[in-house]
Amino acid sequence: MILLVQIFINVGMLLSYVSNYAFAGLPVHLGWRVMFAMGVVPPVFIAAGVFFMPESPRWLAMRGRHSDARAVLVRTSDTPAEADLRLAEIKQAVADAETTQQQQAASHGGGGSVWTELLRPSPRVRRILTCAIGLQFFVQASGVDAILLYSPLVFKAVGVASDSAAIGGTVAIGAVKTCFILVGMLLTDRVGRRPLLLASTAGVAATTASLALTLRLASGGGAAPAAVAACLASVLAVVATYSVGYGSVVNTYSAEILPLRLRAQGSGLGVAVNRLTCGLVGMTFISLAGGITMAGCFFLYAGVTAAAFVFVYALLPETRGRTLEDMGVLFDK
Repeated sequence: MILLVQIFINVGMLLSYVSNYAFAGLPVHLGWRVMFAMGVVPPVFIAAGVFFMPESPRWLAMRGRHSDARAVLVRTSDTPAEADLRLAEIKQAVADAETTQQQQAASHGGGGSVWTELLRPSPRVRRILTCAIGLQFFVQASGVDAILLYSPLVFKAVGVASDSAAIGGTVAIGAVKTCFILVGMLLTDRVGRRPLLLASTAGVAATTASLALTLRLASGGGAAPAAVAACLASVLAVVATYSVGYGSVVNTYSAEILPLRLRAQGSGLGVAVNRLTCGLVGMTFISLAGGITMAGCFFLYAGVTAAAFVFVYALLPETRGRTLEDMGVLFDK
């Protein structure tokens, strides 16, 4: 279900690339305005859809609204009996979390709010937060968003002169990204989260280094058609290896490992780190490319992704087959 979100996000990105390509022939003073205006339409549908969204049954159970929680579970379960079983598991998890909170509050001699637990975490919670927030940082620090945002500039750096051709390349990126998100969705439960993340981070590091090398050779006067083909192949390889694991598994993994009591705030912290890192990469790419060259930027991103591989290998346990309620046992090992 979490991967479906990623799929629809990428379908939306693909549609935006197609829309941009369709309007690329307009005069410059008009084209970019129309492109942005098209982006107004989807949020209108999202705002309307919010009114039909059910509340999280775990959140309802945490506030004692068990009948409301059961009503949501009945809508999302195959049978009422399954809904009752899931509600019983959630109620037990809530009770266990409250007991843990009381014990922690007693050991600290005072308040035991969620933010207190996040800012003064136990060893188990500290490890979980490190994994969740670290993943959200590395997935953006890999620099893939620099490709998604500035791929026309990347293509022009190897000799693509036409704006339409450069923007057309982004359509190929969107198509590949969407297809490999689907591949990641099929593999996540079959292969496991950890192996997929390890393979994906290694692949992104290697393909990003290949892209950097292509840009470096092109700047030295390589043949334009060959440089363009190599650049496009490298960009698509980066996007494919990213999407099959790195871009699809991170949100799933982060949602699975956070304790029930800390899930909302912990997820919020992870998203904040994700968005801040994305903004930093997006706002610094052009200036950084001017300082260390575009090839240097991607060599840097490749190094960061290699560090992400080490991070995943050293710290992240496998979560496949685990329920949301027993992650604490896994991270106590």
